[in-house]
Amino acid sequence: MGKKVALNVLYNICIFICLIFIYQGIQYKHYIYIPIAVAVGAVFVIWKVRLLKEVRNMQNKP
Repeated sequence: MGKKVALNVLYNICIFICLIFIYQGIQYKHYIYIPIAVAVGAVFVIWKVRLLKEVRNMQNKP
């Protein structure tokens, strides 16, 4: 279970970094950063949702 918590924290950090890249892309007009950061961020969000579903299913089993 500790590995899953650490993985969740890593996913949160990566999503936050993607948000920073999106902000930087908008602020400094480096528009190539935005679609790349959105794509990478979407992948991390999908992985995070899958991890949360897996943890929820582990907790519901008797």
